[in-house]
Amino acid sequence: MSSKSTDNIRQANREALISLALYGIFFLWWYFSAYGAGDADPQSYSYVWGFPSWFFYSCIVGYIGISVLVWIVVRVFFREIPLDEDADGKGMSK
Repeated sequence: MSSKSTDNIRQANREALISLALYGIFFLWWYFSAYGAGDADPQSYSYVWGFPSWFFYSCIVGYIGISVLVWIVVRVFFREIPLDEDADGKGMSK
């Protein structure tokens, strides 16, 4: 395997781990803001823009926040990797 292929595999693995970490962050945000703030009597809920605060922070703020975070991470850490042939023309299949 060429050095270029090894670098591409490392980069792809790194991007996969970053993606899993981002998903974990989003899930934890959603879980704790939904079940932490939403675990009360519905009569005592506070509201933000007509939504219960647990829903607003878990689903609306969380979605916008993770979307911005993913955009930043992709711009900073991800790079384009050619999926066709290597520089030596042998391809990446073997």
